[in-house]
Amino acid sequence: MNKKRLFTKTMIATAITLMSQQALAAGFQLNAQSATGLGRAFAGDAVIADNASSMSRNAASMSLFDAPSLSLGLNVIDSDIDVKNATYNGVPTGGLNSSLDDQSVGDSTLVPNFYYIHPINDQWAVGASIYSNFGTKTEFSSDYSANEYGGLTDVKSINFGLSASYRINQQWSVGAGVDVIYGEGKLQRNDPILESAVLKGKVLDVDADGVGVGFNLGTVFELNDRNRFGLSYRYSPELETEGDITYGGQDLSSQKLLMPLPDMAEFSGFHKLNDKFAVHYSVQWIGWSAFDKLATDGGVTLNDYEWKDGWHYALGGTYYLNNDWTLRAGYMYDTSAQDEITSISVPDSDRQWFSGGFTYHLDAKSNIDFGLTYLVGKDVDVSENTPGYSSITATTRANALLYGIQYSRSF
Repeated sequence: MNKKRLFTKTMIATAITLMSQQALAAGFQLNAQSATGLGRAFAGDAVIADNASSMSRNAASMSLFDAPSLSLGLNVIDSDIDVKNATYNGVPTGGLNSSLDDQSVGDSTLVPNFYYIHPINDQWAVGASIYSNFGTKTEFSSDYSANEYGGLTDVKSINFGLSASYRINQQWSVGAGVDVIYGEGKLQRNDPILESAVLKGKVLDVDADGVGVGFNLGTVFELNDRNRFGLSYRYSPELETEGDITYGGQDLSSQKLLMPLPDMAEFSGFHKLNDKFAVHYSVQWIGWSAFDKLATDGGVTLNDYEWKDGWHYALGGTYYLNNDWTLRAGYMYDTSAQDEITSISVPDSDRQWFSGGFTYHLDAKSNIDFGLTYLVGKDVDVSENTPGYSSITATTRANALLYGIQYSRSF
C-alpha cells in the first residue's frame, strides 16, 4: 500500500510538471511594434527612423528627428495553429491508443502602439511609448481528451517606456530608456480523473498579473547622409506575478509566480543607394536561455526548461515612388526558442516572414502606413508523456497573418 501511494504521488508530481511546462512556456516574443516595421519584416528598424516607432528598437534613433513626431498604430496577429494526427494513450482510454480530432487552436490578437518623440534642442530628445514585446494565446476545445497537455494559454504584456537620446557629434548618438512591463496570464490544464480521484482540485489554474522594470541602451553611427548603423540592447526583467494560483490541487495564491523574460540585442544598417531605393537589414539576438525554470518565490519549482537563444535575420528594401507613395518589402528568418522539449499548447518552430507595405503621405507632415506579413512555420513532431498516466504524439504547425495600420505626424 505504501509503495502504491508513493508511485501515485510520483506519477502526479511528474504529470503536473509536464503540464505546467506546456502551460507556461509562453514567453513568446511579439514582432508587432509598428505597421511600418511589419511591412519590411522589421529589417533595419533600429536605425531607419522614418517615424517615431523606431524608438521601440533603439532609443538613440530619436536623435535623427528634428521636429516632434507622433505615431499611433494597431497591428493584428491572426494565428493559424493546427494540432493534427494526434494519438493519445493513457488511463482515460484504458491504455489503448486513441486518435484525436484535429484542433485549430489559434486566435486573433490586437496589438496597439503609441510613440511620441520630442527634440529639446540640437543635442537632446525625449520620448514616450506604449507597445508590447511578449504575448501568446492558444485554446483547445473543452472536451479535448488530452487537455492535461492542451487547455488554455493566454499571456499578454504591455511595455510603458520613457527614453532620452543625446547627439555627441555629427556621426555618433546615444540613447537609453526605462521600460515598465505589465504582464497578465490565464493558464488552465485539466483532467477529470486526476482532479476528482487524486488531486481533489485543479491540475493547473492560474489567473495572475504583475509588473517588472527593465531598461534599454542604444547607439547610432551615421557614416554620411545615406548610410548609418544602429546597435541596441534591452534588459528584460523577471516578472513577479500575483493572483489566483492552483497547482496540483494546492492553493499557492499566497506566493508569487516568477516569469523570467529574455534580454535582446539588435544590429541594423540602412543604405540609401540613390534617390529612389534603399536597402536595410537587421540581426537580432533573443536570450531565451534565461528561461531556465518557472518557480514561485516560495521555492516551488513548477518546471525546469531547456530553451535556447533565438535569432532573427531580416533583409528589406524601400522604394520611394514619388512624393505621395513609399513602397517597402522584407524577409525575415526567425529561429525557434524551443529545443528538445516541444509542446502542443505553444507550438514553435523556425519561421519565415514574407512582408510588404506602403506609406501614403497625406501632406508634408502626416502619413498613413500599412504593413502585411505572412508568417510560415514548419511541421513539428511532438511527443509528450506523463509516466504511468498518459502520453500524446502529434504534429503541430503554426502559421500567421499579421497586418497593421498606423498614422504618423510631425509638428
